[in-house]
Amino acid sequence: MSDQSPTQHYLADAIRTFRDYKKLGEGAFGQINDEDFFRTLDKESNSIAVNIKHMAGNMLSRWTDFLTTDGEKPERDRDMEFEMLPGTTRADMLAYWEQGWKCVFAAVESLQPEDLMRTVRIRGQDHTVIQAINRQLAHYAYHVGQIVFLAKHFKSSEWQSLSVPRKKSAEFNAYLEKKAKESKSAPMKGRFEEVMDFANKNHEA
Repeated sequence: MSDQSPTQHYLADAIRTFRDYKKLGEGAFGQINDEDFFRTLDKESNSIAVNIKHMAGNMLSRWTDFLTTDGEKPERDRDMEFEMLPGTTRADMLAYWEQGWKCVFAAVESLQPEDLMRTVRIRGQDHTVIQAINRQLAHYAYHVGQIVFLAKHFKSSEWQSLSVPRKKSAEFNAYLEKKAKESKSAPMKGRFEEVMDFANKNHEA
C-alpha cells in the first residue's frame, strides 16, 4: 500500500468497498427463501427484490459510458424499478443484480488516477469523478443496509451474522491483531472478508 499514490489508493479502496457491499448483500439475501425475497413489511416498504431491481437500474444508468454521458440515461424508467411485474422470478432479479455490478466494475476498474478530477454529470449536475464514486458508494450502502435489515428480520433467530457477532468485539480485535502479526506481508483483505472469516470460525466452533 505504501508505494501507491493517494489517487491509486483511493481507486483501489473504492473497488474493494464496492465488492464488500456486493458480498454483504449476497450474504444476506442468500439466507432467505423465495417468498421472503419478494415480501414487504407494509405497503410503503420495498422488498429485497425491489431493492435489487432499483440498485441494478441505477448501476446501469450511472456507470454505462460513465465518463462521457450523463449518469441519468434518458431510457431509464426509475419509477418502474420500484414495481415488481407479475411473473418476475428470483433468478431474473439475481441476473439483473449481476448485470448491474458488472457495469460498475467495468467502469471503475478502467479508471486511471488522472481521471479522478474529470467532470461527469448526473441529472445535469457537475461532479468530479471522486464525487460521483462517493455518491454511488453511499447509495449502495444505503440499499444494501435495507437488504440486510429485511433478511435478518425474516430469518430471526436463524440469522447467520454478517458482522461481528454480539459480545465478540474484543475477541474480533484480538483476532485481527493476531492475524496482523502472523501475516505482515499478506495482501489486505476486504473489511467484509475479515469479518466473515471471523464469523465462520465462530460458527464452526
